[in-house]
Amino acid sequence: MSDSPQNPTPAASSDAAGPAAADVAAPVVADDPRRIEPVPGEWRRVSPKYLRYDLISMAIFSVVFIFAMALPWLLSGMDIWFLLLLPIGTFVVMALVLIFTPRRVRAIGYQLREDDLVLRRGILFQRFVAVPYGRMQLVDVTRGPIERSLGLSQLKLVTAAAASNVQIPGLTEADADALRDHLVELAETRRAGL
Repeated sequence: MSDSPQNPTPAASSDAAGPAAADVAAPVVADDPRRIEPVPGEWRRVSPKYLRYDLISMAIFSVVFIFAMALPWLLSGMDIWFLLLLPIGTFVVMALVLIFTPRRVRAIGYQLREDDLVLRRGILFQRFVAVPYGRMQLVDVTRGPIERSLGLSQLKLVTAAAASNVQIPGLTEADADALRDHLVELAETRRAGL
């Protein structure tokens, strides 16, 4: 008889602890950086490191552009005063781009909805692209040398339509890998239902 009161008590305590343990375990799964859960209405932004990547890429492009434009003038023996206007003009354009780059990077975001992924970008001319999970054919993660040094990745979604290729730049490596795995899993389940 002493055993029977002890058996219901642990069972009752395990039943009582079971839901509590499940409640405690649920946030751990939600906080796991490798787990992507869709939250309706929540826009996810790219990493703040993407701003550095964008500025570094622009600086490299500007140096190559100035060199490519100046080389013919140097080789032709034309007046040197024109060579001074080229860097000044490029500097003015770079300054304007630098002013708008942080806002442009903040405008990039994506949202995981129930049936599709929506990507937004642009300041003046905004673009919203929705990619249905069942139409995804390829989910590709790329990392260039500058991106690798900053710990960033770019995720590319390919569908049957050639014009609908979508790129999400500036994701951290862990986010890109987790999002790739999540999208592939969703694409497989949605295609199986077609």
